[in-house]
Amino acid sequence: MAATRLKVVYQQKKNTEENPTTTVMAASCSFVCCGEENESDKAAIVRFSNGCVSNADPLEFSTYKHTDEKNPRKKSRRILVAESDRLSYVGQNFGAESMKCNTLCKYYVGVLNKQTMQMEVHNAVLFNLQPVIPGETAAAKAQDTSTTTYRDKVDMLIEAFGTNKQKRALVSRRLNQVGSNALHNAVAKAATSVIDKKGLEALQQEVAETESQGTVASHLPPCNPNADKREDVYPFDELLSPMELAALEVPGSKMAALTPEELQKMKDEGGSLSVVRHLETMPTVGEARERTSRCAFYLSMLLKMARQKNVPHKFGQDEGCPRIIKNKLFKTFTVETFNNGRVQNIVSTSMRVKLAAYSLALVLHMGHMTADLSLLHRDLRITEAKMIEVAKSMGLSMIKPARTKGSDAVLSDDHRQATVVLPLVKYDQFVERRKRRKMH
Repeated sequence: MAATRLKVVYQQKKNTEENPTTTVMAASCSFVCCGEENESDKAAIVRFSNGCVSNADPLEFSTYKHTDEKNPRKKSRRILVAESDRLSYVGQNFGAESMKCNTLCKYYVGVLNKQTMQMEVHNAVLFNLQPVIPGETAAAKAQDTSTTTYRDKVDMLIEAFGTNKQKRALVSRRLNQVGSNALHNAVAKAATSVIDKKGLEALQQEVAETESQGTVASHLPPCNPNADKREDVYPFDELLSPMELAALEVPGSKMAALTPEELQKMKDEGGSLSVVRHLETMPTVGEARERTSRCAFYLSMLLKMARQKNVPHKFGQDEGCPRIIKNKLFKTFTVETFNNGRVQNIVSTSMRVKLAAYSLALVLHMGHMTADLSLLHRDLRITEAKMIEVAKSMGLSMIKPARTKGSDAVLSDDHRQATVVLPLVKYDQFVERRKRRKMH
């Protein structure tokens, strides 16, 4: 391989008294490539992790290579050791502690022979030498890493070098941890004793009954079970305040002005049958007619909201719903959520139960403390079993009218009705259990 000529320029400065001018002389050397080299011929470039070495003479360097030279991955592994009287340094070109630059770059080092003025270029590998503390082995490090967490190591540092405030916080945290562990053990012991005494199946049934009662009871309208009159069990003012009832004057008058043909059209188009039934049977004149028509409009808004999942902000605008009623509906029967940075009002499952309970209480006042559950559950679009569960949770008595003859026979058959009877009925909660399929 042809040698490459490389000029090295240096300056030689003479005494200014002999020659006031500075003479610059140029010398040349040969740049020689060593050709093919083995792994053992590579030069080692070391870097000490804890600083620079001012004098390398006291250091003794040793190189160790892997014994398996046939394995292409292991034959290039090297360990470089530098020993001194005070400390030893170790570096390697493999593993997690090796320098990643060895795999990304290729390094060369040049050695200049000043007599022949030839510079030999060799392949080089970099080592990062780290101090080794006597008595600390790799196994001890691995064991310490596996058993000691980061939190424990930080606590050890605080104990050794922390301030008084940090040490007090550490002691307080450890005392709280001991207290929580003792409480956890006590609770676990008490739970085990209860399970052993009652049995797991009995406890699961009790939990299911409690959750079922809490889910429905938390969404019932205000109730006065000790009332003397049936009308006062679920007070009408808690459903519609006098101010809200007065705000329904205009839409209520529109409801009262509907003709029989328009009511029939509402039936044919799948409108609310409960609203149509009360509009057909409401009083002809007087204050009772106005109250029934206003309640019918409010009931239609409740049923319309129960049939929606996401309630738009324009809800009730086409029907002429007053703002005070609209705000009441959004505040009482919807849940606010955020979606794509926008606030949305949704009707959750629990809110549908609440709508069913408030609608049933309103229908009771409109129908002389009697409500048709079959019509109401169809308008709410919930199952009849769920509607009966809501009625039972409100303490209502279930009645089923006898079969009638005539045009109302089809409508009256299989219609479940509920009424208020004092004192209120307390039903036993029934929890349905799934039957296991028999494997044949």
